[in-house]
Amino acid sequence: MKAAVYERYGGPEVVRLAEIDRPAPAPGEVLVRVRATSVTTADWRMRAAAYPGILWLPGRLMTGLTRPKNPVLGLEFAGEVAGLGEGAQAPAPGTRVFGFSGKGAHAEYLVMPATGPVVETPAGLSDEEAAALPFGALSALVFLRDFAKVRPGQSVAVVGASGGVGIYAVQIARALGATVTGIASGTNRDLVLELGAEHFVDYRAEDFTDSLARYDLVFDAVGAVDFARARRVLTPGGLFLPLNFGFREMMQALWAKIAGGPRLKIATSGDSAADLEVLKAMVAEGKLRPVIERTYPLERIAEAHAHVEARHRKGAVILTVP
Repeated sequence: MKAAVYERYGGPEVVRLAEIDRPAPAPGEVLVRVRATSVTTADWRMRAAAYPGILWLPGRLMTGLTRPKNPVLGLEFAGEVAGLGEGAQAPAPGTRVFGFSGKGAHAEYLVMPATGPVVETPAGLSDEEAAALPFGALSALVFLRDFAKVRPGQSVAVVGASGGVGIYAVQIARALGATVTGIASGTNRDLVLELGAEHFVDYRAEDFTDSLARYDLVFDAVGAVDFARARRVLTPGGLFLPLNFGFREMMQALWAKIAGGPRLKIATSGDSAADLEVLKAMVAEGKLRPVIERTYPLERIAEAHAHVEARHRKGAVILTVP
């Protein structure tokens, strides 16, 4: 089968198309024919081994100290069931599905546990739209609902509101009943307001942490704000929740817990079929929609990596797998 592989760490040019063996589903696994996938921030960080600060060594140990352990990246996918391993309780072959694989989705086929985060694709979503949801929307859902425990009436600032996670954080915070302020480049103002933000701040023209506004939550989806700045606009019991963190944030979270006042929470999101079903329900209710900025064929994956690494996208960058 065709797959995009990387055998060393480096720039976008290290990713190339190759022929590799097609996987076979083991007992309890499902084989998926991938029709669409994406390139995410996590993909380019793993490809470049670009882990921030103290996370560099754990990151390398996870993906391979001197070279990649798993040559095929790709975290999210949409396609159809192509086969089932013995005893697998999953949708029948031919059923359209989407989900979060964690690896291996930049290929024509992938296998994953049938009980994992893979669910049937709603009839109203294309494969490209379905593949745009899992990574960003699952992260936003878990961070806002579970870690921040956003409640109706709260004021939430989303930093990086037009990025791969931010576009879903705006929508989900709004669905949870919060008043949302989106912080992004001015060129993305219309998109962010369209997604449900009541207020917008162009970070190139104004520093939102210098304003008189106060927020119950500052969710930084891109690593653009530190705790010292965020706490200036947090309510006394407010929370700073960064998607990306390093040693500094770990120490600050500990100190904030001791000192009292605005809090800093460090967390990493998980993934589950149950949460994918929550996202499906939100889509069906009109509270959530995929946002796709660009679509590339799989053979142009290096271009997609370069675009995502530039960190100025607005929405998902999708790969089609013909």
